[in-house]
Formats: sequence, C-alpha cells, structure tokens
Amino acid sequence: MQTVKELRNKIDSAEDLQSVVKTMKVLATISIQQYERAVESLDEYSRTIEMGLQVILMSSEENINIAEPDQESRIGIIVIGSEQGMSGNFNNEIVTFAADKIKELGVNQENRVTMSLGERITGRLEDEGIPIDEPMPFFPGSLYGIMDILNEILFRIEEWRFNRNIEKIILFHHKLISKVSYEPNMLQLLPVDREWLKDLKNKEWSSPSLPTFTMDWNQLFSALIREYLFVSLYQAFVESLASENASRLAAMQSAEKNIEERLEELNSQYHVQRQSAITAELLDIVAGFEAVSGN
Repeated sequence: MQTVKELRNKIDSAEDLQSVVKTMKVLATISIQQYERAVESLDEYSRTIEMGLQVILMSSEENINIAEPDQESRIGIIVIGSEQGMSGNFNNEIVTFAADKIKELGVNQENRVTMSLGERITGRLEDEGIPIDEPMPFFPGSLYGIMDILNEILFRIEEWRFNRNIEKIILFHHKLISKVSYEPNMLQLLPVDREWLKDLKNKEWSSPSLPTFTMDWNQLFSALIREYLFVSLYQAFVESLASENASRLAAMQSAEKNIEERLEELNSQYHVQRQSAITAELLDIVAGFEAVSGN
C-alpha cells in the first residue's frame, strides 16, 4: 500500500502535468485561430486570381485546352505531415489516406516521384510501400516559415515538370473541419481542372464591361496559373498546420480528462490514507494514555 507521502508526490506530479496540458490547449487554440485568419486572408487574393483567369477565358477566341495525363504518365506526389509531437493520430491518418489513394491511382512505382514533408511521416510512408524520393528535411512550424519551404517546393515542381516529364501533381494534406476536427484531403495541383476552367468561362461577369489586357494571353494565363498554384499550396500548408493543432487540442482534452480522473482517484486514496494515519496516531495516543493511567 502506498504511503501518504508517496500519494502526495503523485498528486503533485499529476497537477504539474495538468498545468502543462492546459497551457498546450491554450497555445493550440491560439494557433488554430491564427491559421483560420490566414486562410480567410487568402480568399480575396484567390478571388482576384479567378477573376483574372475568367477575363482571359472569356476574352480569348481560342479554346484553352488542358491536356489530361494518360494512365501511363508520370506523376508527382506531395504528402504533408507533422514535425512536432503530441498530435494524436495526425500523421498516421494522412499516411493511411495517401497510401490508399495512391493504390487507387494505379500508377507504378517507377512512374511516380514522392515528396514527404515532415520526418515523422517518411518512415510511415515507406512502411506502407511508398518509397520517398525527396524527403524534405525541414518543415514550417508557423506562418513565418511557410514562404521559404513553399518556394523550395515550387522550384521542385518546376524541376519535376521540365526535367522528369511529370505531368500530374497531387497533394495530400489535412483540412480543418472545426476547431477540434479535421479530415485528410487530396488535391490535384496540376493539370488544372478543366471543368473548373469551363465553369469560370461560363460564369456571369459581375459588371457590364469586361476588363481588357494588352500582353500576350498565353503569358498572362501562365502567370495566373503559377499564382493559383502558389495560393493552393499556401492554403494547404495553413490548413495542415491548423489541423495539426486541432489534433493536438483534441489529444490535450483527452489527456486533461484522464488526468482529472487520475487526480480524483489519487485524492481519494490520499484522504483515506491520511485519515487512517490520523486514526492510527489517535489510537496510539489513547493507548499511551491508558498505559500511563493504569500505572
């Protein structure tokens, strides 16, 4: 049976851990709010890019044909995971989802190039039979670190397209659903969805006159597609970071509940042991008094 001192030490340790968990919950909540605002700030920029594409599509007399890669085409795969701990099943879920979708695509290993972001998912992907050709050794832990890695990824994508003949690029990342829930998502970065472009062209323009442009429409279209790719990647990173913190928040909530239950159990044991110790001390006093009185 544990002594009163041992129980007191365990209670103190549990309370210290409870304090850490509460702090982690607050930090995760603040981070989620920050990433949500970042996603919202992209909405207007994304809308501007879409309007620019719509102007080109509506102004051009030629049909812009986006070739769809055939089954034998090489594809590039990017999987965004996590570099930090205490995030529950965050990495396992995106790895399982990506592995299943890659199998559904039916692309042979020699026809695909895979990039992993976050060292924690590299080994898990390889365990699923998905070799990693380009592991990224660094990962953004905040909004300020996204730009550097984003530029590196865009550079790698250009290298894939022009030097490795990769026509199709697919991104796997988590998408935030609520402050404590998220789901894995698959996004085709390239080629751009032809149906989406068709819908843009047929969409009603918001004003009586259509804006004009003087530069070659092919160059302008390519520039806007690059901006679209940039925004899509940036948004995916932000959503992944928000989802990671949502997973961490859920894990901390579960841990907090367990700690509270453990503290309740320990405090109950402590009070019983303390009461037993007090009772034993009183009995010793009574026994001593009776011994003295008997003399």
